[in-house]
Amino acid sequence: MSRGNVSRRLLGGLLALAALVPSAAFAASVDNLRLWAAPDHARLVFDLSSSAEANVFSLDDPRRLVIDLADTSLAADVDRLDLEGSAIRDVRTGVRDGDDLRVVLELNREVEPRHFSLAPNEQYGHRLVVDLEYPGESAVEDPIDPIEAMIRDQEIAADRAQAQARVQGRDVVESAPVQEPAQPHPKRDIIIAVDPGHGGEDPGAIGPSGTREKDVVLEMGRRLARKINATEGFKAVMIRDDDYYVGLRQRTRIAREQKADFFVSIHADAFRSPRPHGSSVFALSQSGATSETAQWLAASENRSDLIGGVDGNLSLDDKDEVLRGVLLDLTMTATLNDSLTIGGQVLDRLGRINDLHKPRVEQAGFVVLKSPDIPSLLVETGFISNPDEERRLQQPGYQDRMMDAVFGGIRAHFRRNPPPASLLAWQRDQGRGTGGNEYRIQPGDTLSEIAARHGVPVAQLRQANELNGDVIRVGQVLQIPRS
Repeated sequence: MSRGNVSRRLLGGLLALAALVPSAAFAASVDNLRLWAAPDHARLVFDLSSSAEANVFSLDDPRRLVIDLADTSLAADVDRLDLEGSAIRDVRTGVRDGDDLRVVLELNREVEPRHFSLAPNEQYGHRLVVDLEYPGESAVEDPIDPIEAMIRDQEIAADRAQAQARVQGRDVVESAPVQEPAQPHPKRDIIIAVDPGHGGEDPGAIGPSGTREKDVVLEMGRRLARKINATEGFKAVMIRDDDYYVGLRQRTRIAREQKADFFVSIHADAFRSPRPHGSSVFALSQSGATSETAQWLAASENRSDLIGGVDGNLSLDDKDEVLRGVLLDLTMTATLNDSLTIGGQVLDRLGRINDLHKPRVEQAGFVVLKSPDIPSLLVETGFISNPDEERRLQQPGYQDRMMDAVFGGIRAHFRRNPPPASLLAWQRDQGRGTGGNEYRIQPGDTLSEIAARHGVPVAQLRQANELNGDVIRVGQVLQIPRS
């Protein structure tokens, strides 16, 4: 037999063999499984070699969640999954209909599942994300006390009533108030929401030596929370207190649910070049970013929310249509003024520890800063992409000093401007008397009227109280400068 005939027969045999190989040779494979447990949900991520069609459904008696992946094989070791703290008691896998992969999650509690697919990005390939949400559970370990929440709601209602009265052009005090027995002062804590950025499958920026932003900012957030809780009159609420992801809008939603007086998001900056360095402080800009750097950074931070696909909207349904826009504008103006004031205090203190990337509080459209009724800041503690700052950001002593600076700025503001029902307000009231160089704002007051009454220029009154505008609040105590 000639060599040509042998070659042709060999080629024919290979083609026939190829025809017998099932199409699964071109199917997706599950190369890895990752699980993160949070107080109110668990997230299971399937890392796939290519996209795969998924069918997810629940079964009862016993509780199970079934995940069918069409034309997919399993190349990961499910036994390596750490199920502790999640609703998953066990994971079983098997082949279905010859080419499909079936994954069964045995559950120890009721869950509300949802799932979505993600296209490849800079860090991961194709992914299937399965979220197990726990109905009725709080996203924080120590939710706000109901009585404290009621007191906070009363304060918010009073602020809204005053704003609505201004819009309608009438004095809030239209008749003599009804005399009621004096109630004990609430002496409530001032609640600070601490938000360590990123988490879970979103590592944030990664430094030259492999330091992950999500790990550094979680440790700093924990340090900040401990400092807050150790200070009389303050209480911390951790938006995330472990390695899991929380959607950007969900972060502000948690802060609002917990009646936070202030929201601070902790991050570590990054850039393509290792040269940029220094700390930055950002507040919300109502009209967009104030610099190209801020605009680029806002876009990169906001993009991380695509991982979670979480959305939410502030509701003003309890207000008539004419007032909604004006009230929201008034609230945003007051909130932004407080944010800028506190941001200046924080930035000044950060500048004593580290170089400043920018000498003033920057403004950008970060999603996590968009709660209209909570003053908010995003603190970029340093550039993790800078080798020197990456090294320092890992040092416990340096982390501690940075969080001292952040809390120092927040504490200084609230000691000067405590919410009326807070313990700090009560402490200031003790021994004040009716004289002195302080004035507590009453319903119907305006800054210009207060300045005229005390014979001081409005600009001087603003400067003495670190006000960025003319928005004031009932119960706020102003320092009256000596003329």
